[in-house]
Amino acid sequence: MKSIVLAGVLAVTTALPAAAELIKVPSQKSVAASLDALEGVLAKAGATVFARVDHAGGAAKVDLELSDSQLLVFGNPKLGTPAMQADPRAGLFLPLKVLAYKDAEGQVWLTYQDPAEMFEGLDIAADAPFVAKMTGALGKLTAAAAQ
Repeated sequence: MKSIVLAGVLAVTTALPAAAELIKVPSQKSVAASLDALEGVLAKAGATVFARVDHAGGAAKVDLELSDSQLLVFGNPKLGTPAMQADPRAGLFLPLKVLAYKDAEGQVWLTYQDPAEMFEGLDIAADAPFVAKMTGALGKLTAAAAQ
């Protein structure tokens, strides 16, 4: 089951448009500690964590190097269901994802795609209430995890 979820996550992650706006939140924590903190705030918010992908760990398993990088896949049906009711293709972008990575200068970032841009091209208005809720939730959750 996990391999099916991971395959789906990887397929959707690679389907992001090249020009997609990514929101970057600096973290003072390590990659692992940043995502541990994010998992904690997600649990308090009632969200479900579906998967945690250790990209650097995967690279190491095939004797390749990659800077510390992990992806957290999570969601909340109260936010995601209305998007999929508006346009079932929203399921290509849900559940939500946050990437924690360390850049070349050693800074750790929590990064996610702007929900309004994520749904561009679908039958979802950029000003739909659930888009604003997703945007606000991602901002608050990542800010809390980065502290």
